[in-house]
Amino acid sequence: MDYFQGKTVWLTGASSGIGLAMAQQLAAAGAHLILTARRAEVLEQVRQQLAQPQLHRVLALDLSQPEQAAAQAQEALGDTHIDILINNAGVSQRSLILDTELAVYRQLMEIDYFAVVALTKLVLPAMVQRGAGQIVTVSSVAGKVGTKLRSGCNGAKVGVLGCVESLRAETAQHGLIVTSILPGFINTQVAHNSLTGDGSPLGQADPDNAGGISAEECARRSLQAIAKRKDEVVVGSGLSKLAPFLQRFLPGLVRRMVANR
Repeated sequence: MDYFQGKTVWLTGASSGIGLAMAQQLAAAGAHLILTARRAEVLEQVRQQLAQPQLHRVLALDLSQPEQAAAQAQEALGDTHIDILINNAGVSQRSLILDTELAVYRQLMEIDYFAVVALTKLVLPAMVQRGAGQIVTVSSVAGKVGTKLRSGCNGAKVGVLGCVESLRAETAQHGLIVTSILPGFINTQVAHNSLTGDGSPLGQADPDNAGGISAEECARRSLQAIAKRKDEVVVGSGLSKLAPFLQRFLPGLVRRMVANR
């Protein structure tokens, strides 16, 4: 993909799943990567395994603390020219509303919503000044269709998509590109790392995700949409890909299907 050749891409959630697959494909396409996740040692292993590792750098941040993460990033990046920010980091949930502590909802919002806003605000002034740049947010089909056991995740994903819509409208006059990626069921460790009602990880697979497309295929389709400067794209297969379309035109049917799952 020539679109990424020589571009500086800041990618969060780069150590596993969709983010890792994106990092590998972006590096192969000639991008210069800033790799962000919580653990520097894991990111360094990722960097060393990428094409032309000397072109990439590691920036470990804890995105559950958005203000602190943004301040650390500002200090580390300084005046670094960032062409594309890909807000890919996120956490999911597997717990009933009845069983979920309020602190878990706050953690979901910090990572899935406030961290996206904080990092976007960090890169936005320079992009506006240049009149160029692309901000990508990897949200979820959950931002369009509510499901059981994901109330906090659904809420954060709906919120971030709403924020992105405003961002797109506000920055169109400055020539910026704003892209939303909505993955459906993807075969990653997202379920293992999902938060339960007390904040502990689920630690096991989810049949829906296990039957989804691979992280590599999701990354490939997502990067194609980014390169085509699309506003929004749903990435997945089967029901998870159709759900946003059905929600728009047959919301009653979708609600009954979700309630009966």
